[in-house]
Amino acid sequence: MSPSNKQGSLSFGEEAAAYERGRPSYPPEAIDWLLPSGAQRVLDLGAGTGKLTVRLVERGLDVVAVDPIPEMLEVLSHSLPQTPALLGTAEEIPLPDNSVDSVLVAQAWHWFDPKRAAQEIARVLRPGGRLGLVWNTRDERMGWVKDLGTIIGHEHDPLSDEVTLDTPFTDVERNRVEWTSYLTPQALIDLVASRSYCITSPTEVRTRTLEKVRELLATHPALANSTGLALPYITVGIRATLP
Repeated sequence: MSPSNKQGSLSFGEEAAAYERGRPSYPPEAIDWLLPSGAQRVLDLGAGTGKLTVRLVERGLDVVAVDPIPEMLEVLSHSLPQTPALLGTAEEIPLPDNSVDSVLVAQAWHWFDPKRAAQEIARVLRPGGRLGLVWNTRDERMGWVKDLGTIIGHEHDPLSDEVTLDTPFTDVERNRVEWTSYLTPQALIDLVASRSYCITSPTEVRTRTLEKVRELLATHPALANSTGLALPYITVGIRATLP
């Protein structure tokens, strides 16, 4: 991880609670597609507050969570006290060789050094194991969601060719699932507040951004006086196999 990436990823510790309140979970069909058949022990790498971890635990899987941010793992452990939560990075995973059937990475691959991470993930995976990457991206085809993107920055589609998996992984496949997350107006504000560019912006920029989001909530015809919001997402995934 480069120094700038490391600083950016660690900034999430300042807004761990907002991250947990505002960030969406992941649709079951996207998780089904990522996991190999018969997987039992799964590593959630870059687990954050456990948005994906909890979905894996609910399936009865043997899950270990790894993240470099203590504040994130503290939130995760509060909701999942029986799940091992270890400090570590994608470049230095605190697990032995050949110890997991699958490694899943949710919303975090861009923080990793991809070459080093690929080699380290291959080390902890058992032969035939699978690496799965997943991102939630806002579906900005809908009017107010597109307006939100104008305020906070438009989503980037990680299924583009710029996201690649290095050797030794093979059989790389890509997938997308459309779904809807339901949240409160305050949760939308928390979602914006937990984004890295908002956390790392100067105070006046951060304040102005959040004010614009509140104004959108108060004035947009689809949002004004609403106590619940329907936020459409496209969940995109990439999976690959370790020979």
